[in-house]
Amino acid sequence: MMRLSIRSRITLGSILVAALLLSIALLVLRAQVSSVLTNADTTLAESDLTSFAKDITANPTETVDDPGTGVLVFVRSPHEVVEVNTLPHDVANEIQGRVSANEEFTMTDDEGRSFIVVGRVVSTTAGEWALWSARSTSSSQLALEGLSRALVVGGLILLVGFGIASWVLATIALRPVAAMRRRADELEGAVDGALPVGPANDELAALASTLNSFLGRVRATAEREKQMVSDAAHELRTPLAALKTQLELAHGDFGNAAALAIQVTAAEASVDRLASLASNLLELSRLESHESVRPSRAASLIDEFTGSIDRARMLGLASNADIEFEVHVDDEGARYLIDGQAFGRLVDNLFSNALAAIGEGGAVQATLRQGPSTLILEVRDDGHGMPDGFVPVAFDRFTRPDASRTTATGGSGLGLALVRALAEAAGGTATIRNTNPGLAVTVTLPKM
Repeated sequence: MMRLSIRSRITLGSILVAALLLSIALLVLRAQVSSVLTNADTTLAESDLTSFAKDITANPTETVDDPGTGVLVFVRSPHEVVEVNTLPHDVANEIQGRVSANEEFTMTDDEGRSFIVVGRVVSTTAGEWALWSARSTSSSQLALEGLSRALVVGGLILLVGFGIASWVLATIALRPVAAMRRRADELEGAVDGALPVGPANDELAALASTLNSFLGRVRATAEREKQMVSDAAHELRTPLAALKTQLELAHGDFGNAAALAIQVTAAEASVDRLASLASNLLELSRLESHESVRPSRAASLIDEFTGSIDRARMLGLASNADIEFEVHVDDEGARYLIDGQAFGRLVDNLFSNALAAIGEGGAVQATLRQGPSTLILEVRDDGHGMPDGFVPVAFDRFTRPDASRTTATGGSGLGLALVRALAEAAGGTATIRNTNPGLAVTVTLPKM
C-alpha cells in the first residue's frame, strides 16, 4: 500500500474506515428493526389471548367461544380438557406436553416456519386455565430480509459515493502540492523565485512557507560561498603574483647572495600570508559546517590566553611593542563552549590585528575577566583606530579599513571575521569600538 500515491492511500483509507463504521451502523439498525418486529409479533400474540382471558375470567364454567379465522390459540381447562386448538400441528404438539405458565418462546415447525408462542395462566374459581397463542414470524422475516438487502445495496452505493468524494477531495486538497512540485521543477537552477503559497491558512501553506524559508537560506548560503570563493581567489591572486615575481627575481640573483636573501625573505613573507589565509579559510569553513565543539574549562582558556601573550610579545620585539595583560578569573572550573585551541586562535588574531595597528613603541593591553555568567576578553591598542563608517562591517570577510590599519602588513581581512565566527559558535558575541586613540575588541562567551 505504501507504493500507492497519497491520493490513493487517502481514498482507500477513507473507504475502509467508512465501510467499518457503516457496517456497524447497519448491523445496529438491523438489530433494532428485528427487535421491533419481534416485539410487534409478541404484542399481537398477547392481544389474541386478551379476549379469551376476559371471557374465561367472567364465565369460568361456560364453553369457550371459537376464535375467528387466522387466530392461532390453544385453551386448556382446569380439568386438562382442550377447549380450543387452532394451532398448527407441530406447535400444538409442543404445547400439549408443556406445563401451563406465563411464558414466551420461539419455535420452528417441521416445514421451517418460525412462530412466537405466548403462554398465560388465568386463575378462576373453577381452577387454572392454560392459554397459548402463536404468531407466525414469516412476514417479519420477509420484511427483515428485504431490509437487509436494501441496507447492503444502500451501503455499497454509499461506499462508492464516499470513495468518489474522497478521491475528488484528496485531489483538490493535494492540488497545492502539485503546484509546488511544478514550481520546484521550474526553480531548478534558478537564482530566485519561490514556491506558491495557497490562500488557505492550512498545513500545506505552512509547508510552502517553510520550504520558501529553506530555499532562501540555501540561496543565501550558496551566495555567501560563491562570494567567498570569489573573494578568496582575489585575495590569493595578489600574494601568488608577488611570490611568482619574487621567485623570478631570485633566479636572477643567484650570483648575488645578499640580493638573493632579500628575495627569499620576501617570498617567505608571501608564503606566510598564503598560509595564514588558507588557515583562516579552513577554520571558517569548519565553523560553518557546524562540527561538534568540545567545551573547555576556564583554566584551559587561561593557559591558551597566556600562550598567545608570549607569542604576541615575540612578534612585538621588532617594533618594541609594549604588551600587558590581566587575568581576573576566580572559578577556573567553569566550562565554556569553545575548544581551547580555537580560543588560542581567536586571541592570536586579535593580537595580530593590534600589533599591525600600533606604531613603533606602541602598546597593547589584554584583559581576561570572569563575570557571573560570562567570560570577557578585551584587547585594546593605542593605534590610529579605524574609520567610524568601517566599524559596522569590520567583522565581515575580506574587508579592510583604509591605510591606517593592516594595509601595510598585507592582511587578508579574515582575522576579525574568524574572531566573530568563533565567538558566535560558542554562543557568545564579538564587538568593536574606537577608543580615540586606538581600538578595543571585546569577546563575550557565556558559561555553560
